[in-house]
Amino acid sequence: MAFGTSASAALPVGAKAPEFSTKGALAGKDFAFDLERALDEGPVVLYFYPKAFTQGCTLEAHAFAEAMPDFKAAGAQVVGLSADDLPTLRKFSTEECRDAFPVATASPAVIKAYDVALVRKDGDTGLTDRTSYVVGRNGRIVMVHSEMDWRKHVQLTLATVKKLAGK
Repeated sequence: MAFGTSASAALPVGAKAPEFSTKGALAGKDFAFDLERALDEGPVVLYFYPKAFTQGCTLEAHAFAEAMPDFKAAGAQVVGLSADDLPTLRKFSTEECRDAFPVATASPAVIKAYDVALVRKDGDTGLTDRTSYVVGRNGRIVMVHSEMDWRKHVQLTLATVKKLAGK
């Protein structure tokens, strides 16, 4: 079931999502995330964002937090990923994610595997761009939206997980 792509993210719909494990925070507490284990419970939204506490990333976190009851009703998990360190993620998970969903560290290897490096004219910034993936229970990418404007990420990922759930 493919639901479309946007912009130029390197991992196309239908591709196998690279497996990874990482650490992050949920409601200010340390959180361990493993994609393979998470997929046992249902589809997973991986949303990459550049940097905690910046305007667009804060607004996007608020939007995901407000939509979490709908994501949960569709049986989906949401995890925000950035290159931020754990102390920053602990604070961001409470203040901006409103304790509603976890945020975790995207290592350089994960950034490369998902092709989400934020590159400017002077080179790689070490940050992630803004790309959202919906990964189906089978480990395949069913939707990707890569756009620095944060406003459609929640809407598009939520519509996809609702379709997966038949809602």
